[in-house]
Amino acid sequence: MSPGPRAVEVVLSAGEFAELTRWAGGEVAPRLAERARIVLACADGLPTVRVAAKFGVTTDMVRKWRTQFAARRMAGLADAPRPGRRKADLVLTEEERSQLTRWAKRAKTAQFLALRAKIVLRCAEGGTNQQVAGELGIAAGTVNRWRARFIAGRLDGLADKPRVGRPPAVLLDQVEDVITATLESAPGRDTNWSRSAMATRTGLSKSTIGRIWKRFDLKPHLQDSFKLSTDPQFVAKVVDVVGLYHHPPENAVVLCVDEKSQIQALDRSQPVLPTMPGMPERPTHDYLRHGITSLFAAFNIADGTVIGELHRRHRRHRAIEFKKFLVTIDKAVPRGLDVHLVCDNYATHNTSEIKTWLGKHPRFHVHFTPTGSSWLNQVERWFGLLTDKLIRRGVHTTVKASENDIRAWIDTWNEDPRPFRWTKTADEILHSLADYLARITPPATD
Repeated sequence: MSPGPRAVEVVLSAGEFAELTRWAGGEVAPRLAERARIVLACADGLPTVRVAAKFGVTTDMVRKWRTQFAARRMAGLADAPRPGRRKADLVLTEEERSQLTRWAKRAKTAQFLALRAKIVLRCAEGGTNQQVAGELGIAAGTVNRWRARFIAGRLDGLADKPRVGRPPAVLLDQVEDVITATLESAPGRDTNWSRSAMATRTGLSKSTIGRIWKRFDLKPHLQDSFKLSTDPQFVAKVVDVVGLYHHPPENAVVLCVDEKSQIQALDRSQPVLPTMPGMPERPTHDYLRHGITSLFAAFNIADGTVIGELHRRHRRHRAIEFKKFLVTIDKAVPRGLDVHLVCDNYATHNTSEIKTWLGKHPRFHVHFTPTGSSWLNQVERWFGLLTDKLIRRGVHTTVKASENDIRAWIDTWNEDPRPFRWTKTADEILHSLADYLARITPPATD
């Protein structure tokens, strides 16, 4: 009787052993875990018959995975790509293309429906499942599912199917109605919807309205402010300032400079009630004004230290005070270092007097943030900390007392300064802004 062909020897590297052990432990699909266990047993020197008996498989299966691993290593254990059937062509009518485009581009479309519309539109352009998945950042299986659903049910196929079990208490049309009404209308003469008003309009309960709003992250009771810069040099200035943050020049300091004006010395009409269990600190709603002061500050982006200077002059003297602050900075920064100032386009920073001073001090370089873009200036974040931790809840009977507290706070800060870490690149900022503009810009109509 012939002994048959000699089994292929399996020798594992340390990395392969670790990866196969992980697979065998169940961190992958069961079929891959089984193949890993077969290879590990073969590497231990067990003959094919004993490996087959140990795992309850055929000897042919053991030989197959032993041989494929020896030939292609870990890649040999993966499933071979299946040719399968050719994907059905996805052809759109003009009406379907128009509706899908509206869903995909309309800022107020529910995002799950917008994504499905984008999938179908790209598939109709000839994109494969893998190509569309890569472009949209989703799984290829998701693309395949909505391609098939659209071919079978056209536009209706993109809606969620009814789930097994008790019928949903709220239908998809009702959810869509709540979302559309929230985003595109107002209740009578009111400015925004409340749960009660929306419940009255739709016939749904207030708790149901609340759940729908929470599911789609809608908060009609809240309002936030925004401002888009109209600076024609917006892109160039963003690139310049953010470039300084990420790649500051050698033999130089970068200082973010601005003025926090109109800091009021406020005293309450009655003593502030202290914090107690179940009750926050309580100042009176009315207050007494004792004058104002203003603060120039220069925030060092490298180490977080701050150069500060207070003044009380009228606004027409701001250029004079700013020049004095530049002199203070000039004295504080060691000779031999260039000084790069990040500041806004406020008129104070562009007067002839300031330009003349800068011309006489060539180590100073000014970088302007775009108009309406104070968020680019790191000192504004520091001003926010000063306001939160001292000014907002401070009680002062004189301007001098307020200024003394501000100086003491700056001194304490500089004992343990904390620089901010700027994470986004200029490209990321510009792309985020472009995405936001695309969402809020109505689609063009024919």
